[in-house]
Amino acid sequence: MKNYIDIKDFYNLFEAVQQAEIFEDQKTMVDAIPLFPIAQIETKYEEEKNHIDFDLKDFVLRNFFLEKLSEKGNEISANKLPIKEHIKKLWNQLTKTAYEERGTLLGLPKPYIVPGGRFIEFFYWDSYFVMLGLQVSGNIEMMKNIVENCSYLIMNYGFVPNASRSYFLTRSQPPYFSLMLDLIYESTNDEKIYLQYFETLEKEYQFWMSGEENLEFGQSYKRVLKTNDGDILNRYYDDENLPRPESYLIDVKDFKTSENREFYRNIRAACESGWDFSSRWFADGESIKTINTLELAQIDLNSLLWNLENTLAKASRIKENLALEKKYQSLADQRLSNIEKYFWDKESKIYRDFNFLKNEQTSSEHIASLYPLFLGFSNMQQALDMKYWVSKKFLHPGGLVTTTKQTGEQWDFPNAWAPNQWIGYTAMKNYGFDDVADEIKTNWSKNVERVYNNVGKLMEKYNAVDVKTIAGGGEYPNQDGFGWTNGVYLKINN
Repeated sequence: MKNYIDIKDFYNLFEAVQQAEIFEDQKTMVDAIPLFPIAQIETKYEEEKNHIDFDLKDFVLRNFFLEKLSEKGNEISANKLPIKEHIKKLWNQLTKTAYEERGTLLGLPKPYIVPGGRFIEFFYWDSYFVMLGLQVSGNIEMMKNIVENCSYLIMNYGFVPNASRSYFLTRSQPPYFSLMLDLIYESTNDEKIYLQYFETLEKEYQFWMSGEENLEFGQSYKRVLKTNDGDILNRYYDDENLPRPESYLIDVKDFKTSENREFYRNIRAACESGWDFSSRWFADGESIKTINTLELAQIDLNSLLWNLENTLAKASRIKENLALEKKYQSLADQRLSNIEKYFWDKESKIYRDFNFLKNEQTSSEHIASLYPLFLGFSNMQQALDMKYWVSKKFLHPGGLVTTTKQTGEQWDFPNAWAPNQWIGYTAMKNYGFDDVADEIKTNWSKNVERVYNNVGKLMEKYNAVDVKTIAGGGEYPNQDGFGWTNGVYLKINN
């Protein structure tokens, strides 16, 4: 029996609040905590809404508790700490608990680290990059807490939601759980971690592969697709084709400009990628009204699923289950072959996403092309080709940009996001390109330090080109805190 609330439980009131824009941030209402049973509030709203003196905002404030976001500990001060000390102190500030459901917030068995700013819930792929910093800080217990919370979500809901909110129970985020286990193993040298979470690994894999067995050539189902040649690839998806509750009005307004009947699902699928939003998802490379995420098999997702298959093979070997080891190793090997076939552009020598409906690669140039190098399965010639792309197109004075296209979307040029700095740095290190790796590290770190020295905060994203400004673009103001920036900064400068 669920104890959290679902937006659909009070949809009439919710929709009225979002459309009236009584709060500056559309996330405010979806995170509000009801003071009374939600059905009772909805009934009361239906009874009162047509009264001549009805005040919608007053009604909400009388019936819901709105959590205030604390900025304590983030203010700039005369005796500002050195950046690494500041980050280590921030871990406590960013630690939250939710042992019981609270409004739309899902319960979790262990404490966790939140990103910061407007985000006070547990986020999936963010947490991997947070773990990098926790590893440097020696906080192995919190690393294990994050893994345990992910496992709890997978075992209870079948997957790790985008974040620990009921309105995210229709999508996940990039599957980093197997990489989280690798971090624990690096820190403890105890391979039992793979046995402890073997069932969890299998269950997450089943989530991404659900429906594979019934596909015809050229068909897709949820997160899995079969190409015209009969090969299996994966894509990002979402189970709902409705406006996102946390960005309701933005989606409704954008929908009016699009002719795509699955516009909302395409928007949500981009959110499952973690890249919300980017020209990477736009058919015309320019406008969100042409978003076609569902038509694409993505290089990052398929690379991460290769790692999950590989980890399952390794865990099976540790279990001494040779049949399972053979099964998962075969799947990993086949995926590797498919990645080479569908994602490597032999002419321009870069990894690209694959549009399975058009049976062709996309034109977008984006930093997710480095995932095969990040995970270490590219050959040396491909790595040399990608090194050229990094130096020529992606690396700027303030770090690695996300794409080469400027649209105003936050996952486009000129923004630099912490996860991509770590992926790029590691990718170059894996193939011995230490000069480029060090340049990525230096450029981005100096950018982070500059902003910290100016405003006393670490930000969600940075401008990689104009190193005199703070980054911008996107659905909401630049956020500070900030979990993954803290983690990557500590790890890359360790």
